[in-house]
Amino acid sequence: MGMQSTGRPTSPVSVITPAGSTVSGSKGLLQREDLIFEVGSWDKTGVDLPAPKGTKNRLGGVTRKAETSLPGLSEPEAVRHYVRLSQKNYAIDLGLFPLGACTMKHNPRLNEKAARIPGFADVHPMQPQGTVQGALELIDELATWLKTLTGMPAVAMSPKAGAHGELCGMLAIRQALIARGEGETRKRVLVPASAHGTNPATAIQCGFVVDEIAADARGRVDMVDLKSKLETTDDIAGIMLTNPNTCGLFETDIKEIADLIHAAGGYFYCDGANFNAIVGRVRPGDLGVDAMHINLHKTFSTPHGGGGPGSGPTVLSDALAPYAPVPYVVKDEDGFHLVEAAEGEASEAFGRMVAFHGQMGMFVRALTYMLSHGADGLKQVAEDAVLNANYVQARMKDVMTPAFDGYCMHEALFSDAFTAEGIETIDIAKALIDEGYHPMTMYFPLVVHGAMLIEPTETESKQELDRFCDALADVARRAAAGDEAMKGAPYLAPKKRLDETRAARKPILKWTPPVPEAIAAE
Repeated sequence: MGMQSTGRPTSPVSVITPAGSTVSGSKGLLQREDLIFEVGSWDKTGVDLPAPKGTKNRLGGVTRKAETSLPGLSEPEAVRHYVRLSQKNYAIDLGLFPLGACTMKHNPRLNEKAARIPGFADVHPMQPQGTVQGALELIDELATWLKTLTGMPAVAMSPKAGAHGELCGMLAIRQALIARGEGETRKRVLVPASAHGTNPATAIQCGFVVDEIAADARGRVDMVDLKSKLETTDDIAGIMLTNPNTCGLFETDIKEIADLIHAAGGYFYCDGANFNAIVGRVRPGDLGVDAMHINLHKTFSTPHGGGGPGSGPTVLSDALAPYAPVPYVVKDEDGFHLVEAAEGEASEAFGRMVAFHGQMGMFVRALTYMLSHGADGLKQVAEDAVLNANYVQARMKDVMTPAFDGYCMHEALFSDAFTAEGIETIDIAKALIDEGYHPMTMYFPLVVHGAMLIEPTETESKQELDRFCDALADVARRAAAGDEAMKGAPYLAPKKRLDETRAARKPILKWTPPVPEAIAAE
């Protein structure tokens, strides 16, 4: 052995794996980090400023009576605190995000660059409309793309999220019924059992009554049950249906459903959460849809929150277009302008949902995505999303139990039928965390026992899908074998498994200073 290697092992040595705990609480590069109140103290600060002199108090008697009790940190402590917290976040930039019904796809950096262009990044909603012609034109062009892709004549751009878009569509339906003189008689809205919870919640918020439709053995609307609900039609307001549905399946009877609802005097609201599966392939307007919201963060790759308002534009049919909310953009010989009031050409609008368009950044990102892909690229998005989901389903069907037979759309849905007694879906999810992945959507949709809903999206490569499937397959085999160790997972995450019942019923919502222990006198 040469001098350079004496006492210096140059290759790994097989050893017994030590316990997972460390004295510091850190694990390699994953640093332990306490709450900021525990890190800081009230006797230090990162910035030392002189006390103000001769400054007049202008607070009008509302001066703070007590200290803020905010902890002080030095600059290194503050930087380390937030860097360490960031290392505990799971994000789409870190790994595959298999959340079904969420479409957690890559956010192209080109979109971010476009959103930071001066004039878009610093535009203000209170500017004179003559100074924001470019912004209004962008909104109008994005609206044109959305109308073209959906085959719908009108779109409300103001809703700020999916549920907000649902509300917009159902308010438009309510206003149309009022205009027909049937606002007080047509109150019943049909909602499939597999629907997202926001659907019935939105209907009830709008004053409707929800009538649930059963799912059939194929995971789709039970047409027999639907028709039985339409034996009496005088009270039918409409239907709220997701297509593809929340089981990741295309509703093959959707055109017949639309015809039945229209014949009953109702309107067809389609939840557009899963539009990513059919964009460029199927136009909802051709299927008889009257209203549909579109999640720009799902189909058109804008970020999932975290930076301001989202965006959930709602497309409307000819029957509902007159009732679209203000404000909306129109173009005339003088350029672009916003119709702000429910009067004149907008006299039939159901009202206003927002103070102003505050989601300009989302609009810029979404249009950038559309223009960079083109119509053919968007079509490929849907095709690749469906291909990836079916690949996952094909890889996993031998170790897990697909909820339904046949091909899926953009999501692969599994039940817990393959698990051993005592092993639950949540145990699989927690064990998957130890493999470095965010769990899939669990226990949804409710029509499948122990549901596990996986949506890989089109932006994941085959290599990454194989890595994920390999990890999930190992976890699934452990679940099938009844591995009791899964009930304690995760073991490698920054925090161990919570007592979720206690966390839900007795949450600790704020930090309180620890009570000093009394020291007994000797």
